[in-house]
Amino acid sequence: MAFIAVYDANVLYPSTLRDVLIRVAQAGLVQAKWTDQILDETFRNLKENRPDLDPQKLDQTREKMSGAIRDVLVKGYEPLIDIIDLPDPNDRHVLAAAIRAKAQVIVTFNLKDFPADKLAPWDVQVLHPDAFVEAQVDLSPRLVYAELQRIADSWRYPPNAVVGDVIASLERDGLVAAAAALRALT
Repeated sequence: MAFIAVYDANVLYPSTLRDVLIRVAQAGLVQAKWTDQILDETFRNLKENRPDLDPQKLDQTREKMSGAIRDVLVKGYEPLIDIIDLPDPNDRHVLAAAIRAKAQVIVTFNLKDFPADKLAPWDVQVLHPDAFVEAQVDLSPRLVYAELQRIADSWRYPPNAVVGDVIASLERDGLVAAAAALRALT
């Protein structure tokens, strides 16, 4: 069985990274988890920061995400929130979801908000999405490459997108090591 990873709101925000994370879960490399609260944060921020995006399409994206992966939604984590100690109290719900889901890892850009000494009692680690995606490439390079090809095939802009376009988008999102690992496959 694949290991369990909770995706924080900030890794679900960039569309290409979100697509990659969902697709590696659909392919069985990882069992992805999130909560309604994580999705609320993701889509609230997208609507605030990206007024150029159609709010109805964002709502549709959220709905599709909920059906994209079996058993993705973590429930019943709320009672744990108050007993968790993190530098940013607003991130306690993410660790609570990880504990409830029995996740091994939280994937987030905000590593400083999840210090190892605060996660260790719960047997949870934190990974930057760059390291997480790079690990997926190391684990199953052909499968990850095939998923990137599916993403490129689904893009309308740019027309006739190729895997290199997807890799470049990931690199712009801060996934430098993963992009290098992916380029090595081409």
